[in-house]
Amino acid sequence: MIDAMKKRSGQFNPKRRMLKIEECDFYALSLLSSQAKYGGNPEHKKNPGDFNLTPPSSPRAGKSLCDAVKVFTRHEALKLLRKGIKNGLVSDRFIGQWPKNVWSVMDDETPLEAQLESVEQGSYHGYPMQIEDPFCEEVIKQWRIRSELAES
Repeated sequence: MIDAMKKRSGQFNPKRRMLKIEECDFYALSLLSSQAKYGGNPEHKKNPGDFNLTPPSSPRAGKSLCDAVKVFTRHEALKLLRKGIKNGLVSDRFIGQWPKNVWSVMDDETPLEAQLESVEQGSYHGYPMQIEDPFCEEVIKQWRIRSELAES
């Protein structure tokens, strides 16, 4: 069992780029968001919740845990993922119709990141971003801007 999170070793991915606002088709992203699925990854879970993962949980040192931000249900994880897509917080890199990464922000302004795990199913797994990640600030800033645009 992991009692404390180990600091991440190595660098954060400097190649991550968010799709530019002017390239966001919020209508198409809204449609895409309704098709997205949430798979999950046992390496980001201490409490297995209702994710039905195999193994149910397998927290790994250096991985951020969903438990730390109280995401315990697949429904909640899926809702956050879909909101990120709908709000245009998606990677500028797509594999087929799916963005490689999606970002979302919780009500308490905790930034989350999701990675595409199955292009065939449109399935992602996500995790809280680490505070040391310089991209956190950009995610929160863009969340505020794009949330309003996606609604209009």
